[in-house]
Amino acid sequence: MAKRVSVDRWMFTVTAILVFIGLVMVFSASAVMAKERYGSAYEFLFKQLIWAVAGLVAMFLAMRIDYKRLKHPAYVFLLLGFTTLLLISVFFLDRTHGTHRWFRLGPVSFQPSELAKPALILFLAWFLENKTKAMDDLRNTLLPAVAPTVIFLGLIVFQPDLGTALACAGITACILFVAGIRLRYFGYAFAAAIVPLYFLIFHVSYRKDRILAFLDPYADPQGRGFHMIQSLIAVSTGGLTGLGLMEGKQKLFYLPEPHTDFIFAVTAEELGLLGALTVVVLFAIFLWRGTRAALRTQDNFGRFLAVGITSMIVLQAFINISVVLGLMPTKGIPLPFVSYGGSSLFVTLACVGVLLNITKQAE
Repeated sequence: MAKRVSVDRWMFTVTAILVFIGLVMVFSASAVMAKERYGSAYEFLFKQLIWAVAGLVAMFLAMRIDYKRLKHPAYVFLLLGFTTLLLISVFFLDRTHGTHRWFRLGPVSFQPSELAKPALILFLAWFLENKTKAMDDLRNTLLPAVAPTVIFLGLIVFQPDLGTALACAGITACILFVAGIRLRYFGYAFAAAIVPLYFLIFHVSYRKDRILAFLDPYADPQGRGFHMIQSLIAVSTGGLTGLGLMEGKQKLFYLPEPHTDFIFAVTAEELGLLGALTVVVLFAIFLWRGTRAALRTQDNFGRFLAVGITSMIVLQAFINISVVLGLMPTKGIPLPFVSYGGSSLFVTLACVGVLLNITKQAE
């Protein structure tokens, strides 16, 4: 009797648990703020729930579509071109919070930079599939491979959104590393990026303040160090088991964006060390199963897709948690599955569906 092949149940379960935790913590972190701004404590929860349902539907559909069908050049360049068009078009829209990051249609908003990550992953997986033995070919392999990444980085940086740009660079680096690129090329890339990063960080006042706050937040506790200090207070006051759901104090207009960038701090305060560690362990399991899928996949296209999707999720989680714990300067990177943000949640769940299909065929 033939063995019934199913998707990776560990990965599926971890994803479902993280989405559930996200819905609970979004409500807890945003209820008071939503009540004051919109007159309903459920404003952010309802929006996140709608996106979660849409994302889960996309995930189930992607689970059932053979990932090898994505290998067609028409799909690759359609997604790449559409994403480029969106990243350019967003500059012609009105600014939101001083940035050109969102398309807004009534109550619905979409951040095109979220689409840049899967677009780069799909392109790199397709382009590098048969070029693993020519990774030293600068003209025919490396430059064409990184060209879309460089274009996307430029467009995203000028939104401005340096955090997402660095995340895209990290995803590209992970795929190139697995494809067999020599380490010296990473050194060349880092050397080439030093001068642009210097001007992007130290010649932009708010980014410079973030670096100074990271180095010594208590040098200006009421100014540039305020947010990092409040995050550390939230984490430290949670203790072992936390203050209890909905009982956190730092989300009450102390933490910046407690339902998005600093939702892990709210989780640590209300659910304690045990709750925070649970979230970290869930992402560690996701990393394990994603790496396992990449190792078991027989074709390079599936392997690079698995590496790209896994690194996209785990890298963002690492950055977000590190910022909350004061291990990195503040960046606007959401915690995947957990932070409030419809476009991020939808795109991430759709990508997980592709990854689950890869696990299904890797067994």
